Amino acid sequence: MNAVSHPILTSEESGFFEKDLFAGNDTAEWNAMRDAGAAVASAVLRDFEEIGGLPGAPRVLVLAGKGHNAGDAMIAARAILEKLPSATADVVFAFGERSLRPLARRAWRELFDAVSDRVKPRSGVRIAGVKAFFEPNRCYDLCLDGVFGYSFRPPLSDDTAFLLRLANGLNVRFRAAVDLPSGLNEAGAFRADFTYATGIVKSQLLTCANAGRLRYLDLGFFESEEERTLPAPVLRDPSPERTSVEKFPEGDRVVLPRVLAPLRRFRSSQTDKRDFGHLFVIGGSRGYPGAILMSVLAALKSGVGLVTAFVPESLVPSFAARAPEAMWVGWPEASWTGLTAEGLPLLMQRWGRATALLAGPGMGREASTHEVLKKIVQSAPMPLVLDADALQPDIVRDTRVPRILTPHIGEFARIARGADFKAFRFETGATVVLKGPVTCIASATSPVYHSFFGGPILARGGSGDVLSGLIGGLLAQTPEDPVVAACQGAVWHGLAADALARAQGQTSARVTELIDHLPSVLRSEL
Repeated sequence: MNAVSHPILTSEESGFFEKDLFAGNDTAEWNAMRDAGAAVASAVLRDFEEIGGLPGAPRVLVLAGKGHNAGDAMIAARAILEKLPSATADVVFAFGERSLRPLARRAWRELFDAVSDRVKPRSGVRIAGVKAFFEPNRCYDLCLDGVFGYSFRPPLSDDTAFLLRLANGLNVRFRAAVDLPSGLNEAGAFRADFTYATGIVKSQLLTCANAGRLRYLDLGFFESEEERTLPAPVLRDPSPERTSVEKFPEGDRVVLPRVLAPLRRFRSSQTDKRDFGHLFVIGGSRGYPGAILMSVLAALKSGVGLVTAFVPESLVPSFAARAPEAMWVGWPEASWTGLTAEGLPLLMQRWGRATALLAGPGMGREASTHEVLKKIVQSAPMPLVLDADALQPDIVRDTRVPRILTPHIGEFARIARGADFKAFRFETGATVVLKGPVTCIASATSPVYHSFFGGPILARGGSGDVLSGLIGGLLAQTPEDPVVAACQGAVWHGLAADALARAQGQTSARVTELIDHLPSVLRSEL
């Protein structure tokens, strides 16, 4: 997984890493700054599509500090202004223009020289002047925060906190922080809609309430052959005396889109549907019929060769009409309460056909259904995905086969019994996919992988059912590696959500439309 993920470092570790990487070479640092600014501009324009895109004549506000973050923000602003000839920008120097360090000063000069007629500088040193500048109900389409980078140490000065509060109070459609939101979690810190981690993801972002949604912009810092074959670069002892980076395998990591690259390759011409796995899906009830259908529809898009779904027999006709590619097996049901023990032979006589099994979506929590589910999990000889109603404390611990658990925060609290995420994966030995604004994936033998894809569009019923079906189908194809299947599913699901939000916005979309965007994700650049 090292080739498809990068390390998440603390600010101190990042400083030592970059010192080793650039070795005092100003040209290399300048090239990295240009790459970072261009990547921020491209990402902002792409993410703006979720709220309709930048208008034809946008107004941009740049908050510039002294160093690299200021340079990144000004280069990003230049790229946007050059792309949109009617755009204008105000640049506020939080500590005055004279405070700019050499590379940031170069970025400012190039911005000013390129679009001097459309950019206005303003010093942020005199608060009264800045306040007067902001007071006439100024509106901006975009605010780029480049005041502080990873060298920031709290607290914020009164003047800087005042400037950031003024910026937070403006009418701004899109607030973007470069690398880290200035002030992090301090009172008065910049409140971002998106934070764009440039080159390295800093660990502070994972606990920063002001960061908004996270994007990792890969600048190629970890692309050496050594990085691809050895553990991630993390400092064992980030003390002031250290000047080099050691290898250490257990840090948190960010998953890259290229984890999906194997799914884009040509499939062998000499192949058969059985070569791509057979997923069994068990769930559903009359009370919750839609969940299992969404899981099956997603599984059918995963590339798996065969899907057999065991559902209450009353649901089979309508489900078979909706998804005839799956094999639907009617399970005896007891009125409203769901699956009964009488159906167990239907499943167990077919055990040998499956390479993975997904259980839980829409099953309900009745006592009889719970007992059926326990027997299934105890007997299953193949890797499992347990989701939704299968996420019960006794069930998730009651199996020896590899399993993937896919809880959201509330479900995790129920099954973890007070354990934190890292402790729980060691306790159960399972691969855990903890769904949230940042989805975390880990097993007892892996680092914690973080997927930054997706967003508020996933905060609606059914998105988890789509994810579990997708992961189930991937696990059936690679039953020997649950962590890879879980990471691929989380990233694919999140990228499809991003694509859906850009196409239709965050508000007016249906969860099943996620499934329609799965193919386009694989056909795009990863």
